[in-house]
Amino acid sequence: MNDLIGEGSGVGFSASSADKPSSALSTEALRLPTAGRGQAIGLFGGSFNPPHEGHLLVAETARKRLKLDAVWWLVTPGNPLKDHGALRPLPERLAAVRELAKARHHRPTALEAAWRIRYTADTIRLLVARRPDLAFVWIMGADSLTSFHRWQDWRAIADAVPIAIVDRPGATLGALHAKAAQALGAYRLPERDAASLPRRSPPAWVFLHGPRRAISSTALRGG
Repeated sequence: MNDLIGEGSGVGFSASSADKPSSALSTEALRLPTAGRGQAIGLFGGSFNPPHEGHLLVAETARKRLKLDAVWWLVTPGNPLKDHGALRPLPERLAAVRELAKARHHRPTALEAAWRIRYTADTIRLLVARRPDLAFVWIMGADSLTSFHRWQDWRAIADAVPIAIVDRPGATLGALHAKAAQALGAYRLPERDAASLPRRSPPAWVFLHGPRRAISSTALRGG
């Protein structure tokens, strides 16, 4: 199987004309990360502009509580729900994620840029189609759940893979009362059953409580 990304269509991230794949991105950065057949893989997407310890805490909380074999950090070309004015070049953000998430369980990738993928739902369709032997879980912070219903094809995401929501400072109540959380309420697992999530048939999701860090990319950028 050739996992080097080629031409693709675009579901939630958009690519800007200045952030297309270039010689600054290695061939390895544009490939699907390696994974053994049957492994449980967390998918953690974001612009990571910049990545910070709060992101790492979310990824590690999900990895440990769900007993994941690895977390793939999907460093996106951009997010259509955010202002791209302060967006750093993709190679810089990918390098920063690699510096932050050094453990072998964390595997940063820029595969969405290579496929010209715009939206998360398309990313998940691609990965499920190319690696049907893996048990994927979508990971996101509780603050992202509050706007999840605005993502393109968000219900298709919930129907495609289980979802892990990791608590974030100031987002607990808002996330659990969000439109998407209410719509998917019947599919929420008890937190004590979190480790079973990767092998569950979607829709299925869990809300993970634990240590939190009050830090954001916006604050680190100074605005």
